[in-house]
Amino acid sequence: MNEPLTIEELDRDGALRETAAEAGEATRKQLFKRGAALGGAGLLLGAIPIGFAAAQGLPKGDVKILNYALTLEYLEAAFYKEAVEKGELEGESLRFAQIVAAHEQAHVDALKQTLGSKAVKSPRFGFGGATGKSKFLATAQTLEDTGVAAYQGQGHLIKTGAVLAAAGSILAVEARHAAWVRDIRGGGEGVNPAPDAFEKAQDMQAILDAVEGTGFIKS
Repeated sequence: MNEPLTIEELDRDGALRETAAEAGEATRKQLFKRGAALGGAGLLLGAIPIGFAAAQGLPKGDVKILNYALTLEYLEAAFYKEAVEKGELEGESLRFAQIVAAHEQAHVDALKQTLGSKAVKSPRFGFGGATGKSKFLATAQTLEDTGVAAYQGQGHLIKTGAVLAAAGSILAVEARHAAWVRDIRGGGEGVNPAPDAFEKAQDMQAILDAVEGTGFIKS
């Protein structure tokens, strides 16, 4: 089986960098810093009241983090939806894609409802061959590992208890996604579902750079 795709492999055509250059550095920074990473499974809706941010006023930092989460949720939901609809997957890979697609879409819905009018809009995505049979699992592992690291990187910055509790519940399921896809990929090469005793967190900028490097965001 293929090794997890690196950022360099995912961004072969440099599409995202080209788009960012045309839009201008300030616009790019604004887009990504107002949304991108955290990852998911659909538990946020039950943890945070719908419209909480708009109705009661979340701290600006928490709104920023929620939008940061929402943009990656858009990315993941679109990735898994396309992978299922493409029709190339089968067996455990297809089952994984279907279940995780539902989780990611539940996250998108919950985050949008929570943020209300403050929610960022979804970018336009293009995944190329990454959603096909040969690259799906490796790409999914990259996305899920990124989500886990992103959640960890933001947890200590969240000010609102309900938001922190929701992030923790999603992090747990995101880790299950990461372990599950690693187990599917194991085969004879033995991709370790839990390679380390301690997981390394990533700060927002590191995650934004990784998301940019995929080339999946086209606008």
